[in-house]
Amino acid sequence: METVTHHGRETAYHRADRGGDGSGLLCVHGSGGSREVWKGQSRLADERPVVSVDLSGHGESEDVDADPGYETLSAYVDDVVAVARETDPGVLVGNSLGGAVALTTALERDLALDALVLVGTGAKLAVLDDLLTWLQEDFDRAVDFLHDDDRLFHDPDERLVERSRETLYATGAAVTYRDFRTCHEFDVRDRVDAIDIPSLAVVGEYDQLTPAWYHEFLADEMPDCRLVTVDDAAHLSMLERPAAFNDAVATFLSDVR
Repeated sequence: METVTHHGRETAYHRADRGGDGSGLLCVHGSGGSREVWKGQSRLADERPVVSVDLSGHGESEDVDADPGYETLSAYVDDVVAVARETDPGVLVGNSLGGAVALTTALERDLALDALVLVGTGAKLAVLDDLLTWLQEDFDRAVDFLHDDDRLFHDPDERLVERSRETLYATGAAVTYRDFRTCHEFDVRDRVDAIDIPSLAVVGEYDQLTPAWYHEFLADEMPDCRLVTVDDAAHLSMLERPAAFNDAVATFLSDVR
């Protein structure tokens, strides 16, 4: 683990680098998650450096005092930009909330990027009212809901489910609610056409949290965005089917740089 200090807080990240000279990846997790969700992507480090970040209040990163919504989103973008200044990636990879962070970074920050990979995400990320209520009032029920069939996972190994649940409880109800509330308020549908760098929208075949049409919108509206489906996976396709996910990303990036 490495850290960078910025805006009065410390942000943790992990770097896997086995000497590949391709444009580096900076991977951003989703709501209630941590950088551990990207463990399977370390296999890409033969070709290019792979960095994964803990957003503020997640994993080993210090928290930030921010209201849900754009204030929190901006703080998370600050985390990503600070790590990017240290590691010089060319590609942002974002899952769910991390996709919102990646899109906002591309739209609003002066960070040179070669490409985006947008996984289980969208230009708008509406959250069920019931889930928002459970996150505040019945966190156990919220965690159970997220681990029902075809939400976070389609047909996972039980160890994946156990680690996923542990991560949500480690993050805690307050930060996880802040994340989902921030997703709920996120909407850049009228702006994504300004992102003209090569992009890849990746959807798990069975993802009910961010279904295929979220990704089809990105592919239709962004000037240079491809769409790929990962079979036999749901929202966390990079964790549930890492080999297929990595192949899709590697194929895409082989045409970028």
